[in-house]
Amino acid sequence: MDLHGILKSAIDHDASDVHLVAGHPPVMRVHTELIAMDYPELSPADVRGFLERMAPKESRERFEQQRDSDFSYAAEGLARYRVNAHMQRAAVALAMRVVKTKVPPLEKLGLPEVISRLTYLPRGLVLVTGGTGSGKSTTLAAMIGEMNRRYSKHIITLEDPVEYTFTSDKSLIEQRELGQDMPTFASALKHALRQDPDIILVGEMRDLETTALAITAAETGHLVLSTLHTNSAAQTVERIVDMYPSGQQNQIRSMLANTLQAVVTQTLFSRIDQPGMVPGVEVLLCTPAVRNLIREARTFEIPNVIDTNRMIGMMSLDTSIAQLYFNGMISREEAVSQAVHPEKLERQLAA
Repeated sequence: MDLHGILKSAIDHDASDVHLVAGHPPVMRVHTELIAMDYPELSPADVRGFLERMAPKESRERFEQQRDSDFSYAAEGLARYRVNAHMQRAAVALAMRVVKTKVPPLEKLGLPEVISRLTYLPRGLVLVTGGTGSGKSTTLAAMIGEMNRRYSKHIITLEDPVEYTFTSDKSLIEQRELGQDMPTFASALKHALRQDPDIILVGEMRDLETTALAITAAETGHLVLSTLHTNSAAQTVERIVDMYPSGQQNQIRSMLANTLQAVVTQTLFSRIDQPGMVPGVEVLLCTPAVRNLIREARTFEIPNVIDTNRMIGMMSLDTSIAQLYFNGMISREEAVSQAVHPEKLERQLAA
């Protein structure tokens, strides 16, 4: 089976993902829809052969030990991919996410202007959250690209795996990949603090140690960017606090209140006005009022604060969705289906 041909066909169709599973033809995701490709069913030997061809030695060894492995792969003349190899029904399966090689300009992503303002922050913690495939990595890459063009800074990225590759412009950028350049996020973050960084990108705050180190880095005067798989700003704060033992939660609320600068939560929508995707976003900016809510464990009030502070750039997801609908970018059905308060939004769209 011709792997290069499969990947080229997916690129030609503007697919975001390719799934290679034994017993099925290759499948691609195009603007959220899964589509079977015009190829024969893959055999277990086909998929195993793809893995052997793509994965570096360390990743293959990790796969044989753990039955799961993440790595990056560059298909010559096509694109780079973030690959997950796993077992299903006693056969190898591969999930491949296309990584755009060119960092997109922030202004081309359809995000509110306030996101650009976050790139001027000198320190603190900025979180971009959302589900898998919601565009978190793209938003963060565009923010790093903006700062790279503007500032003479030392930027360190810790990723699993490296997705967008940066060329140092005014800044010096170092990119480290889990497994290849570092054993764990926590270990790399601990040592990064001794490498004279100004800005640190942590691919994901996935455990307590990494989260604690990221908050410490933000406390000590660095700008730290990271992600979480959460669906709102309030949920993001609670997820971080819940990582800690109950006896430490008041302390971490105080630390988070002092360091958190913003939470941007994204959801991607299929466009109806042109091919492609557009993000709906919730934006929380950490004003003194928000910091008090975090300290006092009143995060359930955060949505109200967002609704009453639109003038300074905060935005609820439903407000963002309504704007996309009234601008003719997304369908009414998808707008309502993704809303936080579907019935309320449906009345608003019908008005």
